[in-house]
Amino acid sequence: MEVNRKIWNQNQKKLRQALTKSDNHNETIELFLGQHAMVHSSRMSGSGLHSFEDEILGDLSEETIRYIPPKFNHSIAWIIWHLARIEDVTMNLLVTGTPQCLIRNDWLKKLKINICHTGNAMSDDDVAQLSSDIEIEALKAYRIAVGRNTSKIVKKLKQEDFKKSVDPSRLQRIWDEKAMLENAAGIVRYWGRRDIAGLLLMPPTRHCFLHLNEARRVKERCV
Repeated sequence: MEVNRKIWNQNQKKLRQALTKSDNHNETIELFLGQHAMVHSSRMSGSGLHSFEDEILGDLSEETIRYIPPKFNHSIAWIIWHLARIEDVTMNLLVTGTPQCLIRNDWLKKLKINICHTGNAMSDDDVAQLSSDIEIEALKAYRIAVGRNTSKIVKKLKQEDFKKSVDPSRLQRIWDEKAMLENAAGIVRYWGRRDIAGLLLMPPTRHCFLHLNEARRVKERCV
């Protein structure tokens, strides 16, 4: 395994232990921020750490970012959109109960689309349409905004917050704000069974890592 991926996986195991067992809160937060930075653009954090997103997007044309190779389900554009939406929804609606970045900063207008859900359970035709329509530079900027917002949220969390369950009223906001398609209801139920530590271990860290690996495979078929 390539060295940066090996380091990331090792540190993710450390983060899992720290979120449940460590009494060094500041160290846990720093560990999360490092993991989070590596699955975002280097412009998001300015940390100087390796960026898996930059590794993929750095030299790609818009045409390639929008392309869905044969036998693949998604474009890189869809993957970046999906990652940004999942992180925006879970960190804002579920962790803090605050408005989504998408809504409070009017990102749909900038992105030139009218889809506000996470992309889960989308049809192939809708995935292709989103990939074609979305404004790529705005998409990159939206993901950076979401990542910076997550960093602010996590820095304010207390040690005792990690064990808190998701408030059911916050889960309802996902449906009220049309942030998930009905066919993907199982994901909302899954989130409802997690505590805050569990959410930090998946949407803004490991979920991003897994889908960026998917994006790397898409890129390999395109170039």
